[in-house]
Amino acid sequence: MTKRKPTIKQLYKSRYEANLVDIANKLEADLWQNIGSYPRIDTIKCRAKSIERFCVKARKENNGIKKYSDPINQIQDQIGARIVTFYLDDVDKIARKIEKYYRPVEKQKIIPDSDNKFGYEERHYVLFLPVATLPNLNGGDFPVFFELQITTLFQHAWSEAEHDLNYKPNIPIDRENKRKIAFTAAQAWGADNIFNELFSSTKPKKKNK
Repeated sequence: MTKRKPTIKQLYKSRYEANLVDIANKLEADLWQNIGSYPRIDTIKCRAKSIERFCVKARKENNGIKKYSDPINQIQDQIGARIVTFYLDDVDKIARKIEKYYRPVEKQKIIPDSDNKFGYEERHYVLFLPVATLPNLNGGDFPVFFELQITTLFQHAWSEAEHDLNYKPNIPIDRENKRKIAFTAAQAWGADNIFNELFSSTKPKKKNK
């Protein structure tokens, strides 16, 4: 009798339970050790992507064609980390600290694709996992990189709600709902900028010699 090939869900479930949760916990501790002394960090969180959300992402299609031909090896955010800071000005400073301690595979600044749109702005990295977080260098089933996002409090709150809506099939993202999402994004964008300006205005001014 021919042995059945394991499904994507079975493969990922095995990886998730054996290694991903443990790696995420170790990575979170590593990030706190290296970056946590920065004064205006609200949270540093790492997570292993849930089995349900991995399977949803693995099934994604573009124009009827599967987005991932090999999800286990192609999906980059199986280990995800997020650093949330108070103000926009802190994002670049934290990014420089990240590049001091971790080796990037790729990095980008994600911004809305049009000046008349508001959306999720963030600093995004794919980074190699530190050796100390890996369970077994001589073998084992785990990715070698993780995804990191650096955001402000307002970016984080907006993106979490928007992301959750995308995983709720009973809430159609029609034109009216897209307008509502754009409205809340604009409010988050405005709050982010105003609080950043207020923070900048309270900084002690350097005296000219």
